[in-house]
Amino acid sequence: MSEEFNPDIVSVIDEDGVEHIFEELDRIETDTARYVALLPVYDDAEDILDDDGEIIILKVEEDKDGETYLCPIENAKEFDEVQAIFEERLSDLFEADE
Repeated sequence: MSEEFNPDIVSVIDEDGVEHIFEELDRIETDTARYVALLPVYDDAEDILDDDGEIIILKVEEDKDGETYLCPIENAKEFDEVQAIFEERLSDLFEADE
């Protein structure tokens, strides 16, 4: 029996109004915040070849109206801690698939 894989696709509008499409690889929640690990999704094969395969880690925040948005992690220590968590979780996930 095979399992069907349906990735979570996330659309992000940047500050210039440009839409970017990502596959959500993982999400975590700490005592203080929520984070997502995203991988860019491309329609054009040329863009895939130009991509370095880097995972994008963003912080999930809500404004006063309850609207959710994603933002970069400004604090280097916070970023390093979250990146280490995602690296461990994702390496475990991909090792299990091999």
